[in-house]
Amino acid sequence: MEFQSINPYNGKLIAKHIAHTSDEVQSMLDRSQTAFQSWRKVSIPARAKLMHRAGEVLRENLETYAEMITLEMGKPISEARGEVNKCAWVCDYYAEQTEAFLADEIIATDASKSLVKHEPIGAVLAIMPWNFPFWQVFRFAAPSLMAGNTGILKHAPNVFGSAKMIEDVFTKAGFPEGVFQNLIVHHDQTENIISHDAIKAVTLTGSEGAGSAVAALAGKYLKKSLMELGGNNAFIVWKDADIDQAVKTAIVARMMNCGQSCIAAKRFILVDEIYEEFVTKFTAAVQLLKAGDTLDDTTQLGTLARKDLADQLQSQVKRSLEAGATLLSGGNQKDCFHEPTVLGNVKPGMPAFDEETFGPLAAMIRANDIEEAFELAENSKYGLGVTVCTRNIDLALEMSSRVSDGAYFINELVKSDPRLPFGGTKRSGYGRELAKDGMMEFINRKTIYVK
Repeated sequence: MEFQSINPYNGKLIAKHIAHTSDEVQSMLDRSQTAFQSWRKVSIPARAKLMHRAGEVLRENLETYAEMITLEMGKPISEARGEVNKCAWVCDYYAEQTEAFLADEIIATDASKSLVKHEPIGAVLAIMPWNFPFWQVFRFAAPSLMAGNTGILKHAPNVFGSAKMIEDVFTKAGFPEGVFQNLIVHHDQTENIISHDAIKAVTLTGSEGAGSAVAALAGKYLKKSLMELGGNNAFIVWKDADIDQAVKTAIVARMMNCGQSCIAAKRFILVDEIYEEFVTKFTAAVQLLKAGDTLDDTTQLGTLARKDLADQLQSQVKRSLEAGATLLSGGNQKDCFHEPTVLGNVKPGMPAFDEETFGPLAAMIRANDIEEAFELAENSKYGLGVTVCTRNIDLALEMSSRVSDGAYFINELVKSDPRLPFGGTKRSGYGRELAKDGMMEFINRKTIYVK
Protein backbone atom coordinates (compact mmCIF):
# COMPACT_ATOMS: atom_id res chain seq x y z
CA MET A 1 0.00 0.00 0.00
CA GLU A 2 1.19 3.51 -0.83
CA PHE A 3 0.33 6.67 1.09
CA GLN A 4 0.71 10.17 -0.31
CA SER A 5 1.48 13.36 1.59
CA ILE A 6 -0.28 16.27 -0.13
CA ASN A 7 0.35 19.94 0.65
CA PRO A 8 -3.13 21.30 1.51
CA TYR A 9 -2.10 24.85 0.58
CA ASN A 10 -1.32 24.14 -3.08
CA GLY A 11 -2.35 20.52 -3.63
CA LYS A 12 1.15 19.44 -4.60
CA LEU A 13 2.56 16.01 -3.79
CA ILE A 14 5.17 16.15 -1.03
CA ALA A 15 6.16 12.49 -0.84
CA LYS A 16 4.99 8.91 -1.16
CA HIS A 17 5.28 6.45 1.71
CA ILE A 18 5.20 2.68 1.31
CA ALA A 19 3.37 0.77 4.02
CA HIS A 20 5.17 -1.80 6.11
CA THR A 21 4.21 -5.38 5.33
CA SER A 22 2.59 -7.59 7.96
CA ASP A 23 5.90 -9.40 8.43
CA GLU A 24 7.73 -6.12 8.88
CA VAL A 25 5.20 -4.96 11.46
CA GLN A 26 5.56 -8.19 13.43
CA SER A 27 9.33 -7.87 13.32
CA MET A 28 9.17 -4.31 14.62
CA LEU A 29 6.87 -5.32 17.46
CA ASP A 30 9.19 -8.17 18.40
CA ARG A 31 12.11 -5.75 18.29
CA SER A 32 10.28 -3.39 20.64
CA GLN A 33 9.72 -6.22 23.09
CA THR A 34 13.38 -7.20 22.99
CA ALA A 35 14.54 -3.60 23.32
CA PHE A 36 12.38 -3.15 26.41
CA GLN A 37 14.26 -5.84 28.30
CA SER A 38 17.50 -3.89 28.07
CA TRP A 39 16.08 -0.33 28.01
CA ARG A 40 14.25 -0.80 31.32
CA LYS A 41 17.63 -1.49 32.97
CA VAL A 42 19.24 1.73 31.73
CA SER A 43 19.62 4.20 34.59
CA ILE A 44 17.42 7.26 34.73
CA PRO A 45 20.40 9.64 34.44
CA ALA A 46 21.52 7.79 31.31
CA ARG A 47 18.01 7.99 29.84
CA ALA A 48 17.89 11.68 30.76
CA LYS A 49 21.10 12.36 28.88
CA LEU A 50 19.58 10.88 25.72
CA MET A 51 16.29 12.75 26.21
CA HIS A 52 18.13 16.05 26.65
CA ARG A 53 19.95 15.22 23.43
CA ALA A 54 16.59 14.66 21.69
CA GLY A 55 15.64 18.19 22.70
CA GLU A 56 18.90 19.47 21.23
CA VAL A 57 18.27 17.61 17.96
CA LEU A 58 14.86 19.25 17.72
CA ARG A 59 16.31 22.72 18.18
CA GLU A 60 19.22 22.09 15.82
CA ASN A 61 16.83 21.02 13.04
CA LEU A 62 14.06 23.49 13.85
CA GLU A 63 13.56 24.80 10.32
CA THR A 64 13.58 21.35 8.70
CA TYR A 65 11.00 19.93 11.09
CA ALA A 66 8.82 23.05 11.07
CA GLU A 67 8.73 23.10 7.28
CA MET A 68 7.62 19.47 7.15
CA ILE A 69 4.79 20.18 9.61
CA THR A 70 3.64 23.15 7.53
CA LEU A 71 3.87 21.36 4.20
CA GLU A 72 1.97 18.31 5.40
CA MET A 73 -0.90 19.82 7.41
CA GLY A 74 -1.00 23.49 6.48
CA LYS A 75 -0.34 25.48 9.64
CA PRO A 76 1.65 28.73 9.34
CA ILE A 77 5.41 28.21 9.62
CA SER A 78 5.61 30.47 12.68
CA GLU A 79 3.23 28.15 14.55
CA ALA A 80 5.12 25.09 13.35
CA ARG A 81 8.35 26.47 14.84
CA GLY A 82 6.55 26.98 18.13
CA GLU A 83 5.38 23.38 18.05
CA VAL A 84 8.90 22.02 17.55
CA ASN A 85 10.28 24.18 20.37
CA LYS A 86 7.52 22.96 22.67
CA CYS A 87 8.57 19.39 21.91
CA ALA A 88 12.13 20.23 22.96
CA TRP A 89 10.72 21.69 26.18
CA VAL A 90 8.82 18.50 27.05
CA CYS A 91 11.99 16.45 26.42
CA ASP A 92 13.95 18.62 28.84
CA TYR A 93 11.12 18.61 31.39
CA TYR A 94 10.96 14.83 31.70
CA ALA A 95 14.72 14.47 31.55
CA GLU A 96 14.89 16.70 34.62
CA GLN A 97 11.84 15.46 36.56
CA THR A 98 11.73 11.70 36.06
CA GLU A 99 14.03 10.75 38.92
CA ALA A 100 11.74 12.54 41.38
CA PHE A 101 8.58 11.21 39.74
CA LEU A 102 9.74 7.59 39.89
CA ALA A 103 11.23 7.68 43.39
CA ASP A 104 10.03 4.99 45.76
CA GLU A 105 6.96 6.00 47.74
CA ILE A 106 7.36 4.97 51.40
CA ILE A 107 4.02 4.22 53.08
CA ALA A 108 3.67 3.62 56.82
CA THR A 109 1.77 0.39 57.63
CA ASP A 110 2.10 -2.37 60.22
CA ALA A 111 4.89 -3.84 58.09
CA SER A 112 8.51 -3.31 59.02
CA LYS A 113 8.77 -1.68 55.62
CA SER A 114 6.20 -1.00 52.91
CA LEU A 115 6.52 1.05 49.78
CA VAL A 116 5.46 1.51 46.20
CA LYS A 117 8.00 1.13 43.43
CA HIS A 118 7.44 2.59 39.97
CA GLU A 119 8.42 0.29 37.12
CA PRO A 120 7.88 0.41 33.33
CA ILE A 121 5.32 -1.86 31.71
CA GLY A 122 6.66 -2.45 28.18
CA ALA A 123 5.79 -1.16 24.73
CA VAL A 124 3.21 1.62 24.45
CA LEU A 125 1.36 2.05 21.15
CA ALA A 126 0.59 5.66 20.29
CA ILE A 127 -2.10 6.37 17.68
CA MET A 128 -1.64 10.04 16.90
CA PRO A 129 -3.43 12.76 14.88
CA TRP A 130 -2.28 15.17 12.21
CA ASN A 131 -3.17 18.52 13.80
CA PHE A 132 -0.04 18.78 15.98
CA PRO A 133 2.05 16.11 14.27
CA PHE A 134 5.16 16.57 16.42
CA TRP A 135 3.74 17.77 19.75
CA GLN A 136 1.12 15.05 20.20
CA VAL A 137 3.83 12.42 19.73
CA PHE A 138 6.44 13.96 21.99
CA ARG A 139 4.05 14.51 24.88
CA PHE A 140 3.54 10.73 24.86
CA ALA A 141 7.09 9.73 23.98
CA ALA A 142 9.06 11.82 26.47
CA PRO A 143 7.41 10.45 29.64
CA SER A 144 6.98 6.93 28.27
CA LEU A 145 10.60 6.50 27.21
CA MET A 146 11.95 8.19 30.33
CA ALA A 147 9.90 5.74 32.42
CA GLY A 148 11.71 2.87 30.74
CA ASN A 149 8.99 1.87 28.30
CA THR A 150 9.45 1.54 24.56
CA GLY A 151 7.30 3.40 22.04
CA ILE A 152 5.50 2.40 18.85
CA LEU A 153 4.03 5.22 16.75
CA LYS A 154 1.11 4.82 14.36
CA HIS A 155 0.66 8.31 12.97
CA ALA A 156 -2.05 9.80 10.75
CA PRO A 157 -1.43 8.92 7.08
CA ASN A 158 -1.24 12.53 5.88
CA VAL A 159 1.74 13.29 8.16
CA PHE A 160 3.94 10.25 7.63
CA GLY A 161 6.81 12.57 6.68
CA SER A 162 6.65 14.09 10.15
CA ALA A 163 6.43 10.61 11.67
CA LYS A 164 9.66 9.54 9.94
CA MET A 165 11.41 12.68 11.15
CA ILE A 166 10.30 12.04 14.73
CA GLU A 167 11.78 8.55 14.63
CA ASP A 168 14.94 10.11 13.24
CA VAL A 169 15.10 12.53 16.20
CA PHE A 170 15.43 9.62 18.62
CA THR A 171 17.92 7.85 16.36
CA LYS A 172 20.10 10.95 16.11
CA ALA A 173 19.86 11.44 19.87
CA GLY A 174 21.39 8.00 20.40
CA PHE A 175 18.44 5.98 21.69
CA PRO A 176 19.03 2.23 21.28
CA GLU A 177 17.50 0.43 18.32
CA GLY A 178 13.89 -0.56 18.92
CA VAL A 179 13.21 1.88 21.76
CA PHE A 180 11.15 4.14 19.48
CA GLN A 181 9.78 2.94 16.15
CA ASN A 182 7.45 4.39 13.53
CA LEU A 183 4.92 2.18 11.78
CA ILE A 184 3.67 3.07 8.30
CA VAL A 185 0.39 1.17 8.28
CA HIS A 186 -3.30 1.55 7.47
CA HIS A 187 -5.75 1.65 10.37
CA ASP A 188 -7.01 -1.81 9.45
CA GLN A 189 -3.78 -3.14 11.04
CA THR A 190 -4.69 -1.67 14.43
CA GLU A 191 -6.21 -4.79 15.98
CA ASN A 192 -3.28 -6.99 14.95
CA ILE A 193 -0.88 -4.50 16.53
CA ILE A 194 -2.83 -4.09 19.79
CA SER A 195 -3.22 -7.85 20.17
CA HIS A 196 0.56 -8.44 20.00
CA ASP A 197 2.08 -9.51 23.32
CA ALA A 198 4.64 -6.69 23.13
CA ILE A 199 1.97 -3.99 23.39
CA LYS A 200 1.05 -3.33 27.02
CA ALA A 201 -0.88 -0.07 26.61
CA VAL A 202 -2.44 2.18 23.99
CA THR A 203 -2.65 5.96 23.95
CA LEU A 204 -4.78 7.71 21.36
CA THR A 205 -5.37 11.33 20.50
CA GLY A 206 -8.09 11.73 17.92
CA SER A 207 -11.79 11.77 17.18
CA GLU A 208 -14.54 10.37 19.34
CA GLY A 209 -15.17 7.61 16.79
CA ALA A 210 -11.52 6.57 16.63
CA GLY A 211 -11.27 6.63 20.41
CA SER A 212 -14.33 4.44 20.85
CA ALA A 213 -13.04 1.88 18.35
CA VAL A 214 -9.53 1.71 19.79
CA ALA A 215 -10.74 1.69 23.40
CA ALA A 216 -12.94 -1.30 22.53
CA LEU A 217 -9.94 -3.14 21.09
CA ALA A 218 -7.81 -2.29 24.11
CA GLY A 219 -10.56 -3.66 26.34
CA LYS A 220 -10.87 -6.79 24.22
CA TYR A 221 -7.19 -7.58 24.70
CA LEU A 222 -7.01 -6.24 28.29
CA LYS A 223 -4.54 -3.48 27.49
CA LYS A 224 -4.39 -0.22 29.43
CA SER A 225 -5.66 2.71 27.38
CA LEU A 226 -5.62 6.50 27.49
CA MET A 227 -7.98 8.51 25.30
CA GLU A 228 -7.60 12.22 24.48
CA LEU A 229 -10.54 12.95 22.20
CA GLY A 230 -12.61 15.83 20.90
CA GLY A 231 -13.67 19.02 22.60
CA ASN A 232 -16.20 21.82 22.38
CA ASN A 233 -14.65 24.28 24.81
CA ALA A 234 -16.64 27.18 26.19
CA PHE A 235 -15.07 30.65 26.44
CA ILE A 236 -17.17 32.55 28.98
CA VAL A 237 -16.96 36.33 29.26
CA TRP A 238 -18.46 38.08 32.30
CA LYS A 239 -19.62 41.69 32.24
CA ASP A 240 -16.67 42.89 34.37
CA ALA A 241 -14.04 41.42 32.02
CA ASP A 242 -11.39 43.44 30.23
CA ILE A 243 -13.08 43.09 26.85
CA ASP A 244 -10.11 44.14 24.73
CA GLN A 245 -7.87 41.60 26.44
CA ALA A 246 -10.58 38.94 26.29
CA VAL A 247 -10.90 39.47 22.53
CA LYS A 248 -7.14 39.25 22.07
CA THR A 249 -7.06 35.97 24.00
CA ALA A 250 -10.15 34.68 22.19
CA ILE A 251 -8.65 35.20 18.73
CA VAL A 252 -5.69 32.97 19.60
CA ALA A 253 -7.91 30.47 21.40
CA ARG A 254 -10.11 29.98 18.34
CA MET A 255 -7.89 30.66 15.31
CA MET A 256 -4.53 29.14 16.29
CA ASN A 257 -3.76 26.12 14.09
CA CYS A 258 -6.64 27.34 11.91
CA GLY A 259 -8.98 26.22 14.68
CA GLN A 260 -7.92 22.58 14.33
CA SER A 261 -7.43 21.81 18.00
CA CYS A 262 -9.43 19.78 20.48
CA ILE A 263 -8.86 22.44 23.14
CA ALA A 264 -9.65 25.44 20.94
CA ALA A 265 -12.36 27.77 22.22
CA LYS A 266 -15.38 26.98 20.08
CA ARG A 267 -18.41 28.32 21.93
CA PHE A 268 -18.14 31.96 23.07
CA ILE A 269 -20.68 32.40 25.83
CA LEU A 270 -21.15 36.09 26.54
CA VAL A 271 -23.31 37.67 29.21
CA ASP A 272 -25.90 39.98 27.74
CA GLU A 273 -24.33 43.27 28.90
CA ILE A 274 -21.13 42.79 26.87
CA TYR A 275 -22.40 40.61 24.00
CA GLU A 276 -22.52 43.32 21.34
CA GLU A 277 -19.17 44.88 22.31
CA PHE A 278 -17.33 41.56 22.35
CA VAL A 279 -18.86 40.32 19.10
CA THR A 280 -18.11 43.59 17.29
CA LYS A 281 -14.48 43.70 18.41
CA PHE A 282 -13.90 39.98 17.86
CA THR A 283 -15.34 40.10 14.34
CA ALA A 284 -13.18 43.11 13.47
CA ALA A 285 -10.07 41.31 14.76
CA VAL A 286 -10.87 38.18 12.77
CA GLN A 287 -11.14 40.20 9.57
CA LEU A 288 -7.58 41.50 10.08
CA LEU A 289 -6.03 38.03 10.16
CA LYS A 290 -3.68 37.46 7.24
CA ALA A 291 -4.16 34.27 5.25
CA GLY A 292 -1.78 33.15 2.54
CA ASP A 293 1.34 31.12 1.84
CA THR A 294 1.88 28.97 4.91
CA LEU A 295 5.67 29.20 4.50
CA ASP A 296 5.51 33.00 4.76
CA ASP A 297 6.50 34.25 8.22
CA THR A 298 3.74 36.87 8.15
CA THR A 299 0.89 34.43 7.47
CA GLN A 300 -1.43 34.08 10.46
CA LEU A 301 -4.05 31.69 9.12
CA GLY A 302 -3.37 28.56 7.13
CA THR A 303 -5.56 26.01 5.39
CA LEU A 304 -7.35 23.07 6.88
CA ALA A 305 -5.35 19.87 6.60
CA ARG A 306 -7.61 18.21 4.03
CA LYS A 307 -10.48 19.22 1.76
CA ASP A 308 -12.93 16.81 3.42
CA LEU A 309 -12.32 18.64 6.71
CA ALA A 310 -13.10 21.99 5.08
CA ASP A 311 -16.20 20.46 3.48
CA GLN A 312 -17.39 19.24 6.88
CA LEU A 313 -16.92 22.67 8.45
CA GLN A 314 -18.79 24.31 5.57
CA SER A 315 -21.67 21.91 6.17
CA GLN A 316 -21.78 22.85 9.85
CA VAL A 317 -21.84 26.55 8.94
CA LYS A 318 -24.69 26.11 6.44
CA ARG A 319 -26.77 23.92 8.73
CA SER A 320 -26.34 26.39 11.61
CA LEU A 321 -27.49 29.25 9.39
CA GLU A 322 -30.51 27.23 8.30
CA ALA A 323 -31.30 26.69 12.00
CA GLY A 324 -31.35 30.44 12.68
CA ALA A 325 -27.77 31.54 13.35
CA THR A 326 -26.57 34.85 11.85
CA LEU A 327 -23.54 35.11 9.56
CA LEU A 328 -21.40 37.96 10.90
CA SER A 329 -18.21 37.36 8.93
CA GLY A 330 -16.69 34.89 6.46
CA GLY A 331 -18.57 31.73 5.62
CA ASN A 332 -16.90 30.83 2.33
CA GLN A 333 -14.73 27.87 1.39
CA LYS A 334 -12.37 27.08 -1.48
CA ASP A 335 -10.73 23.65 -1.53
CA CYS A 336 -8.84 23.24 1.78
CA PHE A 337 -9.17 26.89 2.75
CA HIS A 338 -12.12 27.96 4.84
CA GLU A 339 -12.60 31.61 5.67
CA PRO A 340 -12.49 32.46 9.37
CA THR A 341 -16.18 32.60 10.17
CA VAL A 342 -18.19 34.21 12.95
CA LEU A 343 -21.77 33.17 13.64
CA GLY A 344 -24.05 35.19 15.91
CA ASN A 345 -27.05 34.18 18.03
CA VAL A 346 -25.99 30.55 18.15
CA LYS A 347 -28.18 28.38 20.37
CA PRO A 348 -28.35 24.77 21.57
CA GLY A 349 -29.60 22.49 18.82
CA MET A 350 -27.47 24.14 16.15
CA PRO A 351 -24.39 22.30 14.81
CA ALA A 352 -22.19 25.26 15.80
CA PHE A 353 -23.28 24.72 19.40
CA ASP A 354 -23.68 20.95 19.68
CA GLU A 355 -20.91 19.60 17.46
CA GLU A 356 -17.15 19.91 17.56
CA THR A 357 -16.23 22.40 14.83
CA PHE A 358 -12.66 21.60 13.79
CA GLY A 359 -11.72 24.77 11.96
CA PRO A 360 -11.89 28.59 12.08
CA LEU A 361 -15.55 28.92 13.12
CA ALA A 362 -16.51 30.97 16.19
CA ALA A 363 -20.00 30.60 17.64
CA MET A 364 -21.32 33.61 19.59
CA ILE A 365 -23.83 32.66 22.28
CA ARG A 366 -25.80 35.06 24.47
CA ALA A 367 -26.36 34.33 28.18
CA ASN A 368 -28.61 36.32 30.52
CA ASP A 369 -26.18 36.06 33.43
CA ILE A 370 -23.30 34.06 34.92
CA GLU A 371 -25.59 31.24 36.02
CA GLU A 372 -26.94 30.71 32.53
CA ALA A 373 -23.43 31.00 31.10
CA PHE A 374 -22.28 28.02 33.16
CA GLU A 375 -25.43 26.07 32.28
CA LEU A 376 -24.72 26.63 28.60
CA ALA A 377 -21.07 25.66 29.04
CA GLU A 378 -22.11 22.38 30.66
CA ASN A 379 -24.61 21.69 27.90
CA SER A 380 -22.13 19.60 25.92
CA LYS A 381 -21.20 15.96 25.53
CA TYR A 382 -17.54 17.04 25.68
CA GLY A 383 -15.48 18.06 28.69
CA LEU A 384 -11.95 19.22 27.87
CA GLY A 385 -11.71 22.77 29.16
CA VAL A 386 -13.38 26.09 29.92
CA THR A 387 -12.06 29.67 29.93
CA VAL A 388 -13.62 32.35 32.13
CA CYS A 389 -12.73 36.02 31.55
CA THR A 390 -13.35 38.30 34.53
CA ARG A 391 -11.67 40.70 36.94
CA ASN A 392 -13.27 38.88 39.88
CA ILE A 393 -10.68 36.15 40.29
CA ASP A 394 -11.93 35.02 43.70
CA LEU A 395 -15.47 34.43 42.41
CA ALA A 396 -14.14 32.67 39.30
CA LEU A 397 -12.08 30.33 41.48
CA GLU A 398 -15.07 29.70 43.73
CA MET A 399 -17.17 28.72 40.72
CA SER A 400 -14.62 26.36 39.16
CA SER A 401 -16.62 23.37 40.41
CA ARG A 402 -19.56 24.48 38.26
CA VAL A 403 -17.95 22.86 35.23
CA SER A 404 -17.03 19.20 34.90
CA ASP A 405 -14.27 19.66 32.32
CA GLY A 406 -10.70 18.56 32.84
CA ALA A 407 -9.36 22.13 32.78
CA TYR A 408 -10.55 25.55 33.96
CA PHE A 409 -8.55 28.58 32.86
CA ILE A 410 -9.18 32.11 34.11
CA ASN A 411 -8.28 34.96 31.71
CA GLU A 412 -6.27 32.59 29.52
CA LEU A 413 -6.93 30.18 26.68
CA VAL A 414 -6.96 26.49 27.54
CA LYS A 415 -3.57 25.05 26.62
CA SER A 416 -1.30 22.15 27.44
CA ASP A 417 1.79 22.61 29.60
CA PRO A 418 4.32 19.86 30.41
CA ARG A 419 4.10 20.82 34.10
CA LEU A 420 0.32 20.37 34.37
CA PRO A 421 -1.89 17.31 33.83
CA PHE A 422 -3.94 17.39 30.63
CA GLY A 423 -7.08 15.46 29.75
CA GLY A 424 -10.85 15.51 29.61
CA THR A 425 -14.10 14.08 30.86
CA LYS A 426 -17.28 12.79 29.24
CA ARG A 427 -16.75 12.13 25.52
CA SER A 428 -13.47 14.03 25.56
CA GLY A 429 -11.85 10.85 26.83
CA TYR A 430 -10.15 9.60 29.97
CA GLY A 431 -6.74 9.52 31.57
CA ARG A 432 -4.18 12.30 31.84
CA GLU A 433 -1.11 13.27 29.86
CA LEU A 434 1.83 15.46 30.94
CA ALA A 435 3.15 16.31 34.42
CA LYS A 436 3.65 13.40 36.83
CA ASP A 437 0.15 12.16 36.07
CA GLY A 438 1.06 11.48 32.45
CA MET A 439 4.05 9.38 33.42
CA MET A 440 2.04 7.38 35.96
CA GLU A 441 -0.46 6.29 33.29
CA PHE A 442 2.04 3.76 31.92
CA ILE A 443 3.77 2.69 35.09
CA ASN A 444 3.41 -0.43 37.22
CA ARG A 445 2.91 0.87 40.76
CA LYS A 446 4.26 -2.16 42.53
CA THR A 447 3.51 -2.66 46.22
CA ILE A 448 6.46 -3.93 48.30
CA TYR A 449 5.73 -5.33 51.78
CA VAL A 450 8.25 -6.59 54.33
CA LYS A 451 6.94 -8.29 57.48
